[in-house]
Amino acid sequence: MARTTPEKEPGRIRQMWRVFQMTRRYDPLIVWYLLLAFVVPTAVGIVVAVLLSRENILGLVLYILCGILLGVLLAMIVLGRRAEKAAYSQIAGQPGAVGSVIKSGLRRGWTGTEMPVNISPRTQDAVYRVVGRGGIVLIGEGPKARTQRMLDEERKKVSRIVPNVEVHFVFVGPDADSTPLHRLASKLTRFKRALTTAEISAVSNRLASLARTPGGIGIPKGMDPTKVRAPRPR
Repeated sequence: MARTTPEKEPGRIRQMWRVFQMTRRYDPLIVWYLLLAFVVPTAVGIVVAVLLSRENILGLVLYILCGILLGVLLAMIVLGRRAEKAAYSQIAGQPGAVGSVIKSGLRRGWTGTEMPVNISPRTQDAVYRVVGRGGIVLIGEGPKARTQRMLDEERKKVSRIVPNVEVHFVFVGPDADSTPLHRLASKLTRFKRALTTAEISAVSNRLASLARTPGGIGIPKGMDPTKVRAPRPR
């Protein structure tokens, strides 16, 4: 039998180029953001070098080099964030989009499952539940007018299990005051700290006793937001 050689993973430069190409299709301003992120620190480094080390060649080179490296670092950070936003914009509005954020985008100190705890078979509106330092957050996926009742019902269930834990609502949908999908993870971190790490685990375990919704929706197909972040420099 002929041996098949496994495909090599693309190098870092090629990965960054693919991420850039994908992002540019959905974010035409990415080129200007990257130029600004690179040029400003580099220019600052040159100015500092001229002011402080005009007669010191070694110091001049070091200041300029530091400015360039800082510019590269900032450009990669900007690319990663804009790429993540572009990836989420492709699935925004689709059933299961919130589950994608919960699966791959939750910040440290938060836990949840990509499967909804309640779903409307007719409209595909869904409710997701996450637990973290801010307490319990129920996330409505769909128009606020339709998901409000679903969230109220879920809060009653949660309050019977953990009556002393605060429950927050977040809406992700077409309404003007809803939270955009790409800002959902950061939205959760803005809630005032209410639980310790041990309490988060205890609350999550107690809530696990609630029956899960059968036949839940999956994560929408498309670009996986976990695979579009720019590689970190070594």
